[in-house]
Amino acid sequence: MTEAPGAHGLGPHVVGTRVVVRRLVPGEEGPSGGPAMTDVLGTCLRWGDGECVVQPEDGPAVTIPVALIVAGKPVPPRASVRRRTSAREIEQHGFALWPGLETETLGQWVLRAAPPPADGRRRRRANSVLALGDPGLEPAEALRRVVAFYEARDQPALAMVVAGSAEETTLASQGWSGEGLPTAHAMVAPLARAARAAHDATPEHESEPGVVADDGVRVELRLGDRARGRAALDGDWLGLHDVEVDPGRRRGGLGTAVVAGLLGWGAERGATSAWLHVETDNRGAIALYEGLGFEVHHTYRYLAPT
Repeated sequence: MTEAPGAHGLGPHVVGTRVVVRRLVPGEEGPSGGPAMTDVLGTCLRWGDGECVVQPEDGPAVTIPVALIVAGKPVPPRASVRRRTSAREIEQHGFALWPGLETETLGQWVLRAAPPPADGRRRRRANSVLALGDPGLEPAEALRRVVAFYEARDQPALAMVVAGSAEETTLASQGWSGEGLPTAHAMVAPLARAARAAHDATPEHESEPGVVADDGVRVELRLGDRARGRAALDGDWLGLHDVEVDPGRRRGGLGTAVVAGLLGWGAERGATSAWLHVETDNRGAIALYEGLGFEVHHTYRYLAPT
């Protein structure tokens, strides 16, 4: 049963937004001799069954009986932690996506190589140098070591750089080119809000995706042979990956259903931020994610020696 907002103005409409809730503390006396009260500030995760669940920025979620709420209101969001997070930090959260990922640092750069996947398709992100910052060497020597690293693993050398960055300019000056290679956006969103939006946008008749694999850090969900997706948890960040829908079944809400399932999985494990990569020419996927509250954080491209 849907509960209407109370006299305090809170209700199901505040789920996914930042709120302050003043509640009674049963059995305790306040400074003036009346009932004790306390405030909870955070994101409303759920409103229903006589309870309001609020996730503070620190600590566990707080479940508040609606009957004990004295006052409350939505409050402006804090300056987004996601927007203050560097491209390096976001990309490093992606390391959790690939079990057995081999990494080697070269100054601030990170060389990455993943074991051959079961489907035989090597992912560029898992098999490229994350070229952000100072490698601690002259450019020519740094890139020579990058090439040697991948030659030793029988792989082509590949670099991942932020579009328009000093690193891109440096690699281009050394003869590295992005011709024929994709450009993609890294998009971020507050997880609770995105999860709510995905849940609301999922067709009512659509079943929940089934779990194919779940090791507590990584999960894969499928809707039969129609759609699939993976995600990985790193701290309180959830990275979405490989969200795919059968070409003949697109625009039917299947991708949204998979994303809703992945975000829900992350929320249950304490994730507060979500991120993903989407190629810049995939307009349908970009529109889907923007509709769920994702925003472009940075754009990156791959470069290879010519």
